[in-house]
Amino acid sequence: MKKIKGFKGFNKGLKCRDFQYEENTEYEISDDPKLCNKGFHFCENPLDILDYYNICDSEFAEVEAIGKTKSNNQKSVTNKIKIGFKIDLKSFIKASFDFIWEKCKITDEESKLASSGYSSQLASTGHSSQLASSGHSSQLASSGDYSQLASSGYSSQLASTGDSSQLASSGHSSKLASSGHYSKLASTGHSSQLALTGSDSVGANIGIRGKIKASKGCWITLAEYGCNNKILCVKSAKVTNGKIKADTWYRLINGKFTEVK
Repeated sequence: MKKIKGFKGFNKGLKCRDFQYEENTEYEISDDPKLCNKGFHFCENPLDILDYYNICDSEFAEVEAIGKTKSNNQKSVTNKIKIGFKIDLKSFIKASFDFIWEKCKITDEESKLASSGYSSQLASTGHSSQLASSGHSSQLASSGDYSQLASSGYSSQLASTGDSSQLASSGHSSKLASSGHYSKLASTGHSSQLALTGSDSVGANIGIRGKIKASKGCWITLAEYGCNNKILCVKSAKVTNGKIKADTWYRLINGKFTEVK
């Protein structure tokens, strides 16, 4: 039986639908798997997990389907799965880039574009497009809905205007911006900037000296670091125009969301 590698999202503590998982452990059910109904669900494309789990308060792990498996164009389910080790957000972004990189063979409406050269420029107007870059100072832009952008190079710029888009960057000094609704942005690079103007979007900047701003109704997450780049705390908040104002840059300082320029 063919083994399929993928990724799985969990609530904190490696729980999924009240079922407790453990790292490096196999699980099996006797019944045949059924999508959205029975079995162990996972995604081959890491970014697809973000349609089911909030990047701000979820955990992720590499998995391997070792039983009967059924799939659609976004997720899969199996009756026997091996849970690997948890991966952090930086590894999650790298896995997202690697997946898109390997799939860069289709054009047209569901286009997949990738570049490893420095100062590369990638743009797509088709829906469900996937763009990836590993070179420094790259620029990625998408206007189609459900697009996925991933970059691992320094000083990269990612921008999306489509709804339900997903942007991720692990390079330092990167800039991510989204105006589409229900978008998800994540960055782990130092001194990165995230800006969300669409409604009901989620942004997480856990890089050193990272900052973020968002429109009302969005959720934002920041991290603060101390000596030797040791993480001190990670906090999330909803933009309500109360304590957290809309369209205002914030950085986490002394454990508090602090306005910055």
